[in-house]
Parts: sequence; structure tokens; C-alpha cells
Amino acid sequence: MTTLATTPAGPQSRARRTGPRPRRRDGLRPWLYLLPAAAVLLPLLGYPIYMLGLLSVFDYRQAQVSGGEPTTFVGLGNYATLLGDQRFWSVLGQTVAFAAALVAATLAVGATLAVVLSRAGRVPRLLLSLAAMAAWAAPAMTGSTVWMFLFDADLGLVNQVLGIEGFNWFYDRWVAFGVVGATVVWHSFPFVMVTLYAGIQAVPASVIEAAALDGASAWQSFWKVLVPILRPLITIVVIQSIIWDFKIFTQIYVMTNGGGIAGQNSVLNVYAYQTAFGSSEYGLGSAIGMVMTLILLAVTLLYIRALHRRGESL
Repeated sequence: MTTLATTPAGPQSRARRTGPRPRRRDGLRPWLYLLPAAAVLLPLLGYPIYMLGLLSVFDYRQAQVSGGEPTTFVGLGNYATLLGDQRFWSVLGQTVAFAAALVAATLAVGATLAVVLSRAGRVPRLLLSLAAMAAWAAPAMTGSTVWMFLFDADLGLVNQVLGIEGFNWFYDRWVAFGVVGATVVWHSFPFVMVTLYAGIQAVPASVIEAAALDGASAWQSFWKVLVPILRPLITIVVIQSIIWDFKIFTQIYVMTNGGGIAGQNSVLNVYAYQTAFGSSEYGLGSAIGMVMTLILLAVTLLYIRALHRRGESL
């Protein structure tokens, strides 16, 4: 008969058996760090959104603003009116198409200049960076006014260089969209350029050299090597650009004088402004704002998800 020798369980064996216990304080620590920012941002953003949603369920017009008539609760009536308005769907489709074109153009220009920046010498790189930062720092109102002067029908530099007299760049619908789009891209490409340039600088030089030794051209190295590595950054840049370009207002309103002839260049932000303040239908204008907020909230959730995935991959 054999006996098994047993030894008393020591502290190490007990620790091995039970394993480390999770600390609740470590899980709460990130939320504690976010409390100061949340204490400022939640009232600052939450109250306007609450008031926007509140106005959207009332028939709120100039008579109610002046206190002449009582406010009437209409529930989802403003949303029903909005969804049944062909003008709304037309402007929504135009906004989505215009924003998609702006995102594609901004990404193309920013990515190209990021590659140029990574291969340029010190002085050209400095000059390009300063020019890009100047475009990025310029207020939208200032940039729109400068571009309007450049494309002025009588005194514009563009007409003088092209030898065209009296051509109005903002009369035709698509030409006006092209000029406004160029202005928006001029404002937006520095963000894409700087972000992707930082990502390119983080790629080890040995990876690019290995691709060159394998016979890859500069174009193939960009698409086959750099783009897959930079995909998380590209995703974040694209989603951020969608948010910016979808809610464009200043360039369209200033350069097309409130949306162009008969509103041919209107986007959702301009449409909401004209409905609320031009027609004094504040409830309906608030409903348009709430629809935009929900759309951008969905895009923002995608943006946060992309950030989370990028954080996990690092």
C-alpha cells in the first residue's frame, strides 16, 4: 500500500490557484479622468441638443417667439412634414453627394502631399508645411471671401489669367459647387496631410527598402505597403472628414449668397437655417437639425469604434 505525500499549500500555491484578482479601482480610473471634461462638455453640448429636440416637437414660429400666440405641441408632426417634403430629400441627396466628393478630393490631395512631404528636402518641406498650416488656420469666412475675390466676374485673378471677361463662376450649379468644393478642400487637406505624414514617418525605412529590393515601384510601394499599414489612420481621417463636410455651412452660404439661384446649391445646414430664420419655422428647422444630429451621431460612433480598434492594435 502506497501513500501519497502531501505538502501544505503555501502562499505561492494559493496565489497560483486563485490567480490575480481584478481591481475595481483600475476599471474606474479612466472614468475618473474623464469626469472634468464630462462636467464641462455635457452641459455645453447636452443643453443645446435638448432644446433643439424640444423645439422640434412644437409648432414654433415668429408669433410664438414674440409671445403673441401659445405654443402648440405637434409631436412628430414636424418630422412627418419634413419626411414628406420632396425638397428635403433633394437637399439631403445633394448634401451626401457633395460631402462624398469633398471627402474623396480631400483624401487624394492630403495623401499625395503627405507622400511629397516625406520625400522633399528640408526647405521645401518647411515651405509646404507653412503653406498648409496657413490654409488650415484661416477662418472659413476669410477663406471664402478670398476665394470669392479670386473668382470675381470682373476683378477676379482667375478670369484675368484665363483671359475670360465677365464669366460668373457662381451662376451655374455645378461650377459653383466646384469652386466651393475647392475652397473646402483647401481648408481641409492640411489635416489629412499632417496625419498621414506622421503615419508615414512612423513606418520603418527597412520596410520600404525591402519592397524596393523586391522590385516594387514607388506607386506599388505606396498601395501595397504604405496603405495597408496606414489603414487605421486613413479610416479615422475619412470619418472625420465626413463629419466636417456633411455639416458645411459657411462656404456655401457666403460664396453662393445663401444657396445659389433658387437654392440650387443648398445643403442641409443652409436649408435648416433658411427654414428656421428665413421662413420663421423654428420647429421645422429644429427637426432638420435633429435629423442632421442623428446622422452625424451615427458617423461619430463609427469614428469612436475606429479609434478603439486602432488603440487595440497598437
